[in-house]
Amino acid sequence: MRPPIVVVMGHIDHGKSTLLDYIRKTNVVEHEAGGITQRISAYEVTHKDEHGADRKITFLDTPGHEAFSGMRERGVEIADIAILVVSAEDGVKPQTIEAWKTATADGLPVIVAINKIDKEAADIERTKMQLAENEIYLEGYGGKIPFAPVSARTGAGVDELLTLINIMAELEGFAGDPGANASGAVIEANLDPRRGIEATLVIKNGTLRKGMAVAAEGAVCPTKIMENFLGDMIKEATFSSPIRLVGFDKVPRVGAEFRSFENKDEALEFAAGFASGQNIASAADSGTAEAQEKNVISIILKADVAGMLEAIEKEIDKIKTDRAEYRIIQKGAGPIGEADVKALSSPDNSFILGFAVKADRNAVDLAEKRGIQIVLFDIIYKMTDWLKEELDKRTPPTTEVQTTGRAKILKSFSRVKDRQVLGGKVTEGVINSGAPVKIIRRESEIAQGKIAGLQKNKDKVSTAEEGTEFGMMLESRTEVMPGDTIECLSGGRYE
Repeated sequence: MRPPIVVVMGHIDHGKSTLLDYIRKTNVVEHEAGGITQRISAYEVTHKDEHGADRKITFLDTPGHEAFSGMRERGVEIADIAILVVSAEDGVKPQTIEAWKTATADGLPVIVAINKIDKEAADIERTKMQLAENEIYLEGYGGKIPFAPVSARTGAGVDELLTLINIMAELEGFAGDPGANASGAVIEANLDPRRGIEATLVIKNGTLRKGMAVAAEGAVCPTKIMENFLGDMIKEATFSSPIRLVGFDKVPRVGAEFRSFENKDEALEFAAGFASGQNIASAADSGTAEAQEKNVISIILKADVAGMLEAIEKEIDKIKTDRAEYRIIQKGAGPIGEADVKALSSPDNSFILGFAVKADRNAVDLAEKRGIQIVLFDIIYKMTDWLKEELDKRTPPTTEVQTTGRAKILKSFSRVKDRQVLGGKVTEGVINSGAPVKIIRRESEIAQGKIAGLQKNKDKVSTAEEGTEFGMMLESRTEVMPGDTIECLSGGRYE
């Protein structure tokens, strides 16, 4: 029987990482910026069943923040069982429901862990009721979904939760063939400046041994450097195990299926069937026509891992107004280097955004010399707050265009290129020198222009009031005829 792969899901701050921390007796939370898990992590634990036999369980820890829905979906695709963590103190939250729908959409069996039962404000019955109100029916509460009240802090109920996982795994009968070449999925990938391109994989079937080679779509890696989830070098791994491979020839696509082969030539032959272009780094569509209508701020985006790029892109895509937006023109996993700075042709309306990465010294020096801004973050909600504030600063102010007056054109005296001398009479309001105008012919706007000068009785004036006649120098690419009307505007402009 194959050990189960369990994805842990739920709302931010409901204790997913703390629960896993208790289970595996390590402290992931301290190593996570802001105390939230911002990437998929995979861990293998051993738990004794009711007969005293050791049983392995692989856990996938997924982020709870709404931005990471793509990561959660990948976790569900790889996993056999989902644990939905709900706080007995805070109850059901939006990401609780989103996690539930993500898991059940793929028919994944779910166990609910009602966490934080040690808290003074904990109310297990209220939590069950809230779950039922959202059509999540627990055993003994109108449904058949197994659940365990737990405290990730004290460990109460955790053994019962692990026992439920083992019982469900037995009922589902997860199987694997240890004699087959390993296959599975890429759950994370990144470019380490010292070690090169590395990826975290979970084996769904078969065995992977040192000396073999792996192909994840178009990316290939020999199994020379193979580590378990603790970072220890290993020579062999089998189904359900999370491993890290170092030495890919290109960054593999997160979520890609991988296969293993006896030698690198076979892996290269398999990979040749896929596109050779980098999946991670790409240039965005320039969108010239749209850029003319909006203030488009260009971003070069760098993050520590490929999955994080996906989450940040999703967040950036939400931050826009009808007059300004961000556009990612280049992205990639790894630290910020000189090439990233050189990719920005101008410091105007652009910057480099790094998440959980550093900028090397040469990149910083070059950016300072060119006046290019580099901003670094390691907590996603702080990054989104900054981006929203920055967009507000860079959004051009709205200027309401109003009509100040109208005039009837009585005579056309002369025209030289785009300049025309006209005579007219103000029929309504005020006509102002220097103001933009609309040119109206038979009740339809035919063109725009600008009043370059006004005269009354051969004297230069700044305004002409209602009922008065005037002479005017008008700039316009369209010839104005007697009988046309001009509308004088405030707040607009003629280009």
